Amino acid sequence: MKKLLLVLISLHLAFASFAKEGMWIPLLLEKYNIEEMQEMGFRLTAEDIYSINQASMKDAVMIFGGGCTGELISDQGLIITNHHCGYSAIQSHSTIENDYLTNGFWAMSKEEELPNPGLSVTFLKYMEDVTDSVLVGVEESMSMKKREKVIDENISKIKERATKDNHYTATIKPFFHGNQYFLFVNEVYKDVRLVGAPPSAIGKFGGDTDNWMWPRHTGDFSVFRIYADENNEPAEYSEENKPFIPKKHFPVSLKGIEEGDFTMVFGYPGSTDQYVPSYHLKMLTEKVYPELIEIRTHKLNIMDKYMEQDPGVRIKYAAKNARVSNSWKRWRGEIRGLDILNAREKKKAYQEKLMQWVNKNSDRKAHYGQILNEYKDLYEEFGDVKLARDLLLEVIYRNGVEVAEVASMFRPLLKLYETEEDPGEEKISQAKEEVKKKINDFFKDYYQPIDKEVTADILSLYSQSVNPEFLPDVYRRINEKFNNDFQAYTEKLFRKTLFADKTSALALLEGFSERSIKKVRKDPAWKLYKTFMETYRDQLYPLYNSLRQKNDSLNRIYMKAQMEFESDKVFYPDANFTLRVGYGKVKGYEARDAIEYEHLTTIEGIMEKDNPEIYDYRVPEKLKTLYRQKDYGRYEVDGTVPVCFLATNHTTGGNSGSPVVNAEGHLIGVNFDRAWEGVMSDLMFNPEQCRNISLDIRYALFIIDKFAGAGYLLDEMTIIE
Repeated sequence: MKKLLLVLISLHLAFASFAKEGMWIPLLLEKYNIEEMQEMGFRLTAEDIYSINQASMKDAVMIFGGGCTGELISDQGLIITNHHCGYSAIQSHSTIENDYLTNGFWAMSKEEELPNPGLSVTFLKYMEDVTDSVLVGVEESMSMKKREKVIDENISKIKERATKDNHYTATIKPFFHGNQYFLFVNEVYKDVRLVGAPPSAIGKFGGDTDNWMWPRHTGDFSVFRIYADENNEPAEYSEENKPFIPKKHFPVSLKGIEEGDFTMVFGYPGSTDQYVPSYHLKMLTEKVYPELIEIRTHKLNIMDKYMEQDPGVRIKYAAKNARVSNSWKRWRGEIRGLDILNAREKKKAYQEKLMQWVNKNSDRKAHYGQILNEYKDLYEEFGDVKLARDLLLEVIYRNGVEVAEVASMFRPLLKLYETEEDPGEEKISQAKEEVKKKINDFFKDYYQPIDKEVTADILSLYSQSVNPEFLPDVYRRINEKFNNDFQAYTEKLFRKTLFADKTSALALLEGFSERSIKKVRKDPAWKLYKTFMETYRDQLYPLYNSLRQKNDSLNRIYMKAQMEFESDKVFYPDANFTLRVGYGKVKGYEARDAIEYEHLTTIEGIMEKDNPEIYDYRVPEKLKTLYRQKDYGRYEVDGTVPVCFLATNHTTGGNSGSPVVNAEGHLIGVNFDRAWEGVMSDLMFNPEQCRNISLDIRYALFIIDKFAGAGYLLDEMTIIE
């Protein structure tokens, strides 16, 4: 028995040395993590990762756009990130004649690189713990409103000081649910040009079918370049700008990986909720997620039907389809993963132990004694409100009723006429130009039959799913005039509206005057948009915001209780789209009984999946030729080319595009996904199944060099062989 116990303990310790939960603050690595990282194989120091005194890895990592990570891979401002992070930029340059989504794009010189208005990258200059300064004047007895007011005033002063006499921007983010605050001072570059992207048959290979899944064979990367002014400082796009010269870029390793190798992911994870109570999990898995999954299933089925019939529609709706399917699949995986982990019961058991500790001390009882009862009361109401809010946003904004989105574009013009007695020609002209641009951009990727079918479907679903008190007034009209026939209502809406057609929408805009306001207000698409927004503005938003504030307050108190209860534990903060470090090792996993996955995929797997009849699995002919001829160049390993690999790093949305580095700090991969069995890691991490999926950098270089013929880009990289 003793021998068995020792074996089990040693196995547990061996596994623990592979997997490390957490998204750690780079400023605090020296204090909390570096010793463990080095024990796991890391050969550098905390200063090599984050430093304000010398060039460090933080100077080569950036926020890419609004929700991804990217990294520098040359001394000439070259960036690599995910294909799905650059997707909108690639799509914006694509036409039927030059279909870069389908065929890929590679600039063969810097002159051919394509500008992307609105795309920026953000570097962290430094971060600082400003908790004491943020909480000056805050007292426990304060109301939530007063507390927020004091904190907001303090934050404004700190940010003002941090950005005085420089071109930096500053943000202050709460950590541990408002028990700690950090200042982030950033530098934003706005001239970012597309250098190259593989065809979607490589960059999106496997498509939505393989999303969140393993084995994976997706060449999920795209390449951009930062440009700066003559002083190497941020500037708006100009032909005079020069390639940015960074302090630091990642050397790129061709040495490869083995199972058990140390890995570190350095990026901007978006959001997690590790420390919430069991009531939160119940709300998501039993009430909110099932309804969101249902409504998105309908959207996806309708889009897929039309996209399969017409290549033009496929291009128009490619990015929309990807956005809708991303969370749809994740929600399903979270429900399954939490159920397998028995997560709610584990939370309940933890809560019980916590309350036993609380009740042993009168002061603790006074502070924390009612926390779980308060949570229980809150979530009974919060669930209904959150469901209605989330579904309403699905109807109006998240690729729902698109014609209502066009109607909403006229809001600035209406507001201008309604709030100013004489707006003046200049203001009107400027507003019209902005609306015109939005209309043109919108109809570039619009197909009315999809919108019409989705509209009827999701209006019906919303009415069946939410509490009747959250039904917009339009449902009364649908009941009275159309006997709840949503198809008949939708047919009439599209027959009468001016906003389902580019020509009529632009004609209305072109001749817009004060008399046009009445025409907008009578339009059925505007009426639909308006009635949903009134429900959101007058009912759901104030109620949701009030309940969220109460929840935030309880989370802050509950978090503090947990940290006092486990005072010897080193807690990591939830993700909040700030720069974090996750570390672990290359490792496969057992997905289900008798199904065990290895850590690496190869080009053979791409060829095995090849199926011209299935869009997601169509392999480009040139890639097949390279495979048949075994023309792999220096990227060949044991007669093949590695494609993707698994590791135990704790990641989430926002980590897309993050660098994955080895023990020497060399780039070995680009993070792009998580294995479906472990997507519940946002709420509870399971070291046995939570795996991040990364593109092997050797496959990216193989595609750039051998497939695209853009090997000149490798000349500016630091290649480690």
